[in-house]
Amino acid sequence: MLKPDPFAGVGVGELVHRLATDAREFATAEVDLVKAKATERIGRYKGAAIFFAAAGVLALAALIALLVGLILTLATLVGSGWATLIVIGATLAVAGVLALVGKGRLAPPPGLRS
Repeated sequence: MLKPDPFAGVGVGELVHRLATDAREFATAEVDLVKAKATERIGRYKGAAIFFAAAGVLALAALIALLVGLILTLATLVGSGWATLIVIGATLAVAGVLALVGKGRLAPPPGLRS
C-alpha cells in the first residue's frame, strides 16, 4: 500500500519556508550544543586550575621551608650570615641557569633566523 504524499497540495513557497525554518532551528540547536560543550569544558579546566594553583602554592612553601632548613643547618658550621649568603647565592645560581635554559628554548633554530 502506498503512503500518501505529505507534500501534496503544498506550494513551493511553503516548502522553501519550511526548509528555512528547519535550517534556522538546526543551526540554533548546533550553536546551543557547542555552547554547552564549551561551558562544561571550561568548568572542568577551572576546577583543574584551582588544584594546580594550590599545588604550586604548597610546592613553593615546601621550597621555602627547605631553604630555611638549609640555612639553619649551615648556620651551625659557618654562622647565620654566611649560611644565608651561601644559600641565596646557590639559589640564584640555579635560577640563573634555569633562566638561560628557558631563554635558549625561546630562541629560533639557527636555520630560521631572519
